[in-house]
Amino acid sequence: MREIDELADVDDPAWPGLQEALAAGPVPVRVLPADRDEARRCLLQIQITARSVLGALVLNTGGLLLDDGWVRVFGGGSPADRSLPSLGQVNGFPAAFDPAWRPAAGLVVGHDVVGGVFALNGHDPAAAGRPGAPGQLTYFAPDTLAWEPLRMGHSAWVSWLLSGRLETFYDGLRWPGWREEAAALTPSQGISVVPFLWTEEAHADLAATSRRAVPMREVLGVAADFATQMGPSTPGFLGEA
Repeated sequence: MREIDELADVDDPAWPGLQEALAAGPVPVRVLPADRDEARRCLLQIQITARSVLGALVLNTGGLLLDDGWVRVFGGGSPADRSLPSLGQVNGFPAAFDPAWRPAAGLVVGHDVVGGVFALNGHDPAAAGRPGAPGQLTYFAPDTLAWEPLRMGHSAWVSWLLSGRLETFYDGLRWPGWREEAAALTPSQGISVVPFLWTEEAHADLAATSRRAVPMREVLGVAADFATQMGPSTPGFLGEA
């Protein structure tokens, strides 16, 4: 076990470079201020140093809101806006450091407003019913109700989020006016889409769907329930919104 000062006070932190990337990228990003105590609690539990992008995000931010809030990347929790949970709150970290604790299936690192979930695979993705290699990102897609491999680690994923390729990634999941609807949400809300995104009706005419702001936990809960009913297996843990 490494103490918090060993994890946080490093000679070559990733944060300065990440700050430059956040400012220079084509994607609108809002960086939430970090809750220092919660950030250090999270960093201690995951035992990752601030040399990594994940450690830098946890230690220095309360999370990121990308594309006017369409994607939420979890960090150390924000005292100014507690409606975006910390990485530890999303993943149910123990209140006090527990060296034996591990996320059961993987670490949830981001959500999007329509119920998509970005998660880092654990040591045995196949046992958890998830594709990809250990340590790679997977995406729970709200239009298929299945996990899809992204074949990249966390640092590459953050670079990809900032690259401007989200428009292509979300082709078929965004409707005219999506940006304004996402921007009007609080970080604790998502968008309920009816007919549901996985239905033929939504695939045929997404613009004609009915949409409303609801608690994010409701969006995730509905997707998880239908995935369990319709799929070959349950989607597993999607994060505590």
